[in-house]
Order: sequence, then structure tokens, then C-alpha cells
Amino acid sequence: MLATISHNGNSYNIDFSRPLDISISLRGDNKNPMAWYLKHPEITPVQDGNFIGKVSEGSSVNFNNIWFNPHAHATHTECVGHISNNFHSIQQHLKTFFFKAKLISVEPEKKGNDLVITRKMIENIMGKVNFEALIIRSLPNYIGKISKYHSNSNWPYIEEEAAAFLREKGIKHLLTDQPSVDKEKDGGELLAHKAFWDYPKNTRFDATITELIYVPNKIEDGDYFLSLQPASFENDAAPCKPVLYKIL
Repeated sequence: MLATISHNGNSYNIDFSRPLDISISLRGDNKNPMAWYLKHPEITPVQDGNFIGKVSEGSSVNFNNIWFNPHAHATHTECVGHISNNFHSIQQHLKTFFFKAKLISVEPEKKGNDLVITRKMIENIMGKVNFEALIIRSLPNYIGKISKYHSNSNWPYIEEEAAAFLREKGIKHLLTDQPSVDKEKDGGELLAHKAFWDYPKNTRFDATITELIYVPNKIEDGDYFLSLQPASFENDAAPCKPVLYKIL
């Protein structure tokens, strides 16, 4: 379905019949991505006496319990409640769901034992800022990301200066294919989270971070519109299915 939308005084043509899904599906086995030292999610039928919630076991319906952690197991969107003393829910703070976005691919820079995405790297690639959301695809990019065991991997992270730069440029929504924008083991400093949300000085309650996405190589760098709709959880984070739409 072709549609013309208006955004900040400009008109854009979009084909809504060609969505580009950049989420990772949640599975109930060890092929699911895992981080933060947790085991894989579980999706199991309810059992109550002789009742088993599975059609193949004689039930009239499939009726599953699901155990998972949004930060460790799934593409998820989080608000500042992830790091704040007071409770803040993604459900209450994200009120609009469609944004002009730019996708960039970056190869993190080696710094000691770390791989770091720097301010200079982002600044050189992303060009003029006329969008609200930035999607960062880390290189090398490979299909194994959809089932990677991230714990104790010291994944690539975004440096504090880069996160602050994105905040200063007005980027409200930051998406990454890593389990966190911060270093895996940083002693609880969470420098990139705090810089992006400007916490606790001038906290940007309407800004979000989305982690554990996967952007297939067939999706080219450039400008898109992003549909960002977390599930309705009263929690600091919720599973999310970010979808891109190419601008025609």
C-alpha cells in the first residue's frame, strides 16, 4: 500500500506493503540469543492435573507459559526506568511510534581489549541530522547474531562521548544490535545510557534505547521510517518489533 506522509514540513512516499523487520524472534530453546548470564527462555504448555495445554497432547487449545527476560532474550525497547531509582515504565513514556530514521553500519574501533563505537565514527557517517531515530548495525554483520550467546563476550559498545553527541543532535531513539549500548562489565557505570538520557540532570523521559536488533545485510544504509511499538508492559523495558519502511 503506497502512502504519502508529511514529516516536519516534508512529504515522503512509503510502501507499507514492504516492511523490513529488524527484530529477533523469541524462542523457547538455546537457539535464542542470550545475554547477562541467563539461560534460554522457556515456552512450555500449562499443566494442571491431567490437563496439558497442547493440542497434540489432547487439549483443545495450545496454552503456553512463557518465561523470559526482555533485556537478555529479545529485541527490546527501554526507557530511563532501566537505570533510575524511581520507577518509570516504557508504556507510560513512549507515546508516539513512527519516526524518521537513519540506518548506519559501523566497524567498532579496537581500544585495548575492547571494541568501541566512537563519536568521530558516528559523526563522519550519519551526515545531516533530519531524523529522530538512529539505527546502528555493527560490522561484521552475520546471521549468527540471531542466536548468539553474548555472556562474557565483551561485546562492542558505544562510548560516552558518542551517546552524548547523539543526545545533543536531538536523536530520541537509538537502536543497536548488541545486548547493551554499554560495555558488558563496566562496574555499573552505564555511561552511554546516562549520557543518552542525560540522567539524572535533565532526564529525557521520552527518549528510548532499543537493543538486540538484527539488520540483515540486504537492508541498505540510508533513510527510512521506523515503526517502534513495544508490547504493553508496565516495566522499564518491553519486547519490541521495530520495522523499517523504505522511502521511495
